[in-house]
Amino acid sequence: MAEAPPQAIVRSLVPARIDRLPWSRFHTRMIIALGVAWVLDGLEIQIASIIGPVLQHANTLHLTSQDVGFSATIYLIGEVVGALVFGRLSDRFGRRKLFVATLGLYLVANGLTAFSFNYGIFLFFRFVAGMGIGGEYAAIHSAIDELIPAKYRGRVDLAVSGTYWFGAILGSLSEYLLLNKSVFADDIGWRVGFFIGPVLGLAIWTLRRTLPESPRWQLSHGHADEAEATIAQIEREVASSGKELAPVDEDRYLEIKPQESVSFLQVAKTLFKEYPTRSLLGATLMISQSFLYNAIFFTYGLVLKHFYGVSDHSVATYFFAFAAGNFLGPLFLGRLFDTIGRKQMIAGTYIVSGALLAFSGYLFNIGALTAVTQTVLWTVIFFIASAAASSGYLTVSEIFPMELRSQAIALFFAIAQVFGALGPTVFGSLIGDQDNPNPGRLFIAYLISAGIMILAGVIAAIFGVKAEGASLEDIAAPISSIRSAAGSVSEKLESGTGSSTVPSVT
Repeated sequence: MAEAPPQAIVRSLVPARIDRLPWSRFHTRMIIALGVAWVLDGLEIQIASIIGPVLQHANTLHLTSQDVGFSATIYLIGEVVGALVFGRLSDRFGRRKLFVATLGLYLVANGLTAFSFNYGIFLFFRFVAGMGIGGEYAAIHSAIDELIPAKYRGRVDLAVSGTYWFGAILGSLSEYLLLNKSVFADDIGWRVGFFIGPVLGLAIWTLRRTLPESPRWQLSHGHADEAEATIAQIEREVASSGKELAPVDEDRYLEIKPQESVSFLQVAKTLFKEYPTRSLLGATLMISQSFLYNAIFFTYGLVLKHFYGVSDHSVATYFFAFAAGNFLGPLFLGRLFDTIGRKQMIAGTYIVSGALLAFSGYLFNIGALTAVTQTVLWTVIFFIASAAASSGYLTVSEIFPMELRSQAIALFFAIAQVFGALGPTVFGSLIGDQDNPNPGRLFIAYLISAGIMILAGVIAAIFGVKAEGASLEDIAAPISSIRSAAGSVSEKLESGTGSSTVPSVT
């Protein structure tokens, strides 16, 4: 779809028509097609971690430990670059074009990784595959938020983010096949591993191509007729599934003056001048959860091995309980973010998970835990922390104007990845050597992570946005909106004094 030139004022009920839709097969199909991005990322990182030792063998790529670690870093750098590049393209050229392209890029790059014959080629394709997944995050969250009715947006976003851990579980299960020498030789098993994601993604890619463009994006970019046609198509599909469509409140129309694109200067001005407290909120939530997860996830095996004497082979068994807690947390707690409220649940999950981490660290320091009880505590903590982390992505995807939504997600994702990369380094240095583990130093690391999470919870309690049940246009008026009343609505929601059901135009 070509970029439209600036147009005259457009008056539309498209956002209101989306938000009043009941849940239907269309929404389920969309979540299956789009939510696979998180599954693939969890699968990718877990596959990479279990084949790392195999890549050190002389009959594979013969890598050093440093080479294996750097390949993981390259993948994460690719995610950051992909998020920033494709996030901007998603805001400019549309959600659908990008979520089809980014998945296609991942499928091709990951498949070609299996044919790497030297380290340089391997790094190149890991970087490109990371770009595809990073671009997925920006385009996917934008599309989901813009197509899901306001009533369900919180629980759906959290559930989709939590599926990362389902992918991680799939990756761990594949270890028993990929590393089984009676099934695959060393130089074959790791290559097969890189086809698991593409096979899963290819099936979803064909489904994803049937999804429509975001009508909200079409409307803001001057494609009003296409937006009307798209929402009409969605309404017909919903109605054909036996669902009754509620009447649309005519007072909830939106008036905008479409524009071609948003400049980098305008993005910076919007995020840091017009919405400074929201930017502080988004950055804090994303950085804290990234630091916590990277710190614990990349070092839990070392803790089990060095302090509890768990063998390398048995570490995977403990991982399943840890991953299950992370997967189930957003599924069970997600609904509360739409009913009890965003501020209460976001602040609560961050503070409670931080407090529990500090308590478990204390028990660890005094030697009151075993490998089993340590894992049980981690499972409980991350049942809550996973919902908190997922709510960070939810927050940055809904509290900024639509024209720069993907870019906002990409920016805060990139910032979080940079700070999150410090977690494993800090924890790894404090764990100490296997011959001389120091629980006191690691306790300090746990307290640091707990303090960061609690601080984020406090900031959420102060600056959080009452976004539950609210239209995206209520939460942040589009830049192209010509109705100044919408801006006052956003300010009320940000301070927590406004109703989440206030009309978008008054």
